[in-house]
Amino acid sequence: MRVSPDGRFPFLRLGALTIAALGIHGYHLGVEDGEIYIPAARKLLDPAMYPYASEFFLSHGRLSLFSPILALTAKLTHIPMDWAILGWYVVCLFAMLASCWLLAAACFTSERARWSALLIMTAVLSMPAANTSLLLVDPYLTARSLSTPLTLFVLASFLERRYVRAAVATLVTASIHPQMVMYVLFLTGVLWVAERSKAAVKERVPVMVSIATSAAALPSGFRLAPATGDYREALYSRDYFFLSNWSWYHWAGLLAPLAILAWFWKGDFMGNPLRGTKPGFQRLSFALIPFGLLSIGAGLIFSCSHELDMFARLQPLRSFHLITIVFVLLLGGVVGEYLGNGRPWAIGGISVALAGLMFVVARQTYPSSPQVELPAMTSSNGWVNALLWVRQNTPEDAVFAVDSRYFKDEGTDVHGFRAVSERSVLADYFKDGGVVALFPDLATEWKQMSNATYGLNHFTVDDFGRLEKEYPVVSWTVIHGSAPAGMDCPYQQRGYAVCRLLPLSASADAR
Repeated sequence: MRVSPDGRFPFLRLGALTIAALGIHGYHLGVEDGEIYIPAARKLLDPAMYPYASEFFLSHGRLSLFSPILALTAKLTHIPMDWAILGWYVVCLFAMLASCWLLAAACFTSERARWSALLIMTAVLSMPAANTSLLLVDPYLTARSLSTPLTLFVLASFLERRYVRAAVATLVTASIHPQMVMYVLFLTGVLWVAERSKAAVKERVPVMVSIATSAAALPSGFRLAPATGDYREALYSRDYFFLSNWSWYHWAGLLAPLAILAWFWKGDFMGNPLRGTKPGFQRLSFALIPFGLLSIGAGLIFSCSHELDMFARLQPLRSFHLITIVFVLLLGGVVGEYLGNGRPWAIGGISVALAGLMFVVARQTYPSSPQVELPAMTSSNGWVNALLWVRQNTPEDAVFAVDSRYFKDEGTDVHGFRAVSERSVLADYFKDGGVVALFPDLATEWKQMSNATYGLNHFTVDDFGRLEKEYPVVSWTVIHGSAPAGMDCPYQQRGYAVCRLLPLSASADAR
């Protein structure tokens, strides 16, 4: 791994950048997709946990080694799962920056360009990747936290022609995130074909292998038929699945990077080749163009007819997650090489400005939560504090009902109920709806549960009686606001109430 003039890997500087990235972008337990991935790991560690509606997170968990890795870490180290999750997040953050460094080293000869690429990447790690609903790096732990640095490591190894190392890393990536590995497989296939074509050798194997691998990895249920009923509602709630829903500025986010990459590929700056770059820079710049255009083409095809609804969940435009990361890295290197020449303060100034902007965005995204949420018994976030009380004071087999739209409630900061409370809950509309978009067989169950708890924060005692009749397994609820008179609510703080749902006979007697 000789990537610096003295042959040493810059562990200390990458470690410092990791700490900086943590402070800039923050860390939050169980937010967004963490609500899907974290409960699966908790259940592996304690199978008695989540006795009800676990199919909404196990559908993802069964496809990846992510959950076993977390569970095994907590078991072997004897540390609480929350700390194991935070530890892995920091490791993944370091791995991300290390992989970016290796990729920059494969593309630039200039130390100035490499460090400029790293500094700018550190500053913008949590920026969105076009309109894909993905950030370059999430401020929470999911399977993507592991797979993203691995995909960059694959690319760096491939550019350095270390194919065995690239193949091993690809297999590891596939075991952690079967969907995201498809993109790096296809991109390396494009790189291989471009290289063979340049050498006037026709090589079809890598592309065919990528296509065959992709086809073999497709889950069942793909057929030519419009989405209907409850599944259609879940699918079309993900408007970013369909290019027909994208605005002009979303299109600009797709096409502008490809146009700049075309300029990088041509390697021309004021009539001269781009300074400080290696052949891998141009190879990668070129490969990203057909990779992106083919992804856009696939997205257009899937959007052109409702008969192709079942294929929209393949999300070909997620390839722009990888494209955006590499584009930012290459652009950062070029900017640093030219703008930083004779002006050592320039890249530092740009990086600090970008970091300040991203810090403001992070605070606006999670305004009711600390920037870095360390594991604790209580929280300054009222919603999270209620969930921590639930974790500590209710039976492990308790089943909860909360308003199915709670993810959008002010103050929740999209913290997932299951991930934080460690308790079962009826399906919510937004995050579990995303699971349904990928796994149609869950649609009817999801719709029934989310309808049953819609508006729960304003339920009367009679409404809770109806809910209990429909779902007798539910024994507790969390209400954002005041609980109806007569309910047994041992926790009432910061605008939240945690209440027991009494049996119907007891409720009738109380009235």
